[in-house]
Amino acid sequence: MSSLSTHVLDTAHGCPASGVALELFSADGSLLFTGLTNEDGRCPGLPPLEPGRYRLTFAVAAYYRARGVTLADPPFLDIVGLDFGIADAGHYHVPLLVSPYGYSTYRGS
Repeated sequence: MSSLSTHVLDTAHGCPASGVALELFSADGSLLFTGLTNEDGRCPGLPPLEPGRYRLTFAVAAYYRARGVTLADPPFLDIVGLDFGIADAGHYHVPLLVSPYGYSTYRGS
């Protein structure tokens, strides 16, 4: 089994993104977890995972609207989906750096 963590950072405001809704799905589309990022932009409680393919989705537009940011309709980014794989046991960290018009991710530690 592998552990999973994530950390969402709001690069437009230079702070952790608190209150971002996220979901974790298996390769077959089964919903494994739903949660919200905390005041540090992290989401505790993600389940341990077997090797395989997964998808994390982040409700970016809803987060920015809640912060009072005016977005286009439809917004450039609404739900950001990150597809990733777990090859072997260990810890997998999937950070998301986000703004209303762009995002970046990588395998963190």
